[in-house]
Amino acid sequence: MATQRIADEPAFVLHRYDWSESSLILEVFTRHYGRVALVAKGAKKPSSSLRPILLPLQPLQLAFGGDAEIRILRSAEWTGGYVMPTGDALLSGYYLNELLLTLLARDDPHSALFDVYAQVVRVIASEHGEVLQAALRTYELLLLREVGLLPQLDVQTMTLEPLEPDRAYVLVPEGGLRLAGPDDRAGLTGGQWQELQAAIADTAPFTTTLRACAAAMSALKPQLRALLHYHCGVKTLRSRQMMIDIQNL
Repeated sequence: MATQRIADEPAFVLHRYDWSESSLILEVFTRHYGRVALVAKGAKKPSSSLRPILLPLQPLQLAFGGDAEIRILRSAEWTGGYVMPTGDALLSGYYLNELLLTLLARDDPHSALFDVYAQVVRVIASEHGEVLQAALRTYELLLLREVGLLPQLDVQTMTLEPLEPDRAYVLVPEGGLRLAGPDDRAGLTGGQWQELQAAIADTAPFTTTLRACAAAMSALKPQLRALLHYHCGVKTLRSRQMMIDIQNL
């Protein structure tokens, strides 16, 4: 079998590991090939042109090849557009990356999710406060839908009964979407869940879902967090624990 050679591939670095004194192993998210592992030979050398480029949350174009599980990075170019996020925005970016590393298998293409990721990274680089939080909820919803972990949001999961617009419903990891009970934390109304379902099914889901999330953030955030922790198999994601530790300081 001929060695596969890829060029001009849009990508983001998700994580990097030391491989030797001079090289790195990269986990990258590419538009057409999904999550890919690459070895960047000599990237740690002070003279390497790759050293200032292979950073997280920066839009890149990569060339790579090989037929092994870990392929060889041939070249990388920064495509520009915004500077590296800092502070809380940087931690939010690490959170995006941790979710991808946990929930996406390698070599499984998700071009639509790549486009959403790129849009959220642009928001992270330029926005704060409510807009940033709405973008994170949008990303969580669209990621869960893309990997098949989000139930339909316009019916009750167990019974498939339609939602009543003015009643409260909650999204729980073990049972999907159901009517809120007296012991449940605040849920969203049936109308809000239906709006979210219509938004994520839109042909341009990022913008429509961003608007829908902005109207329901306080109740939506803990429910999505519980669902993500359940499917990631953790009580707290590392990036979130880092954020908590910094706030405590």
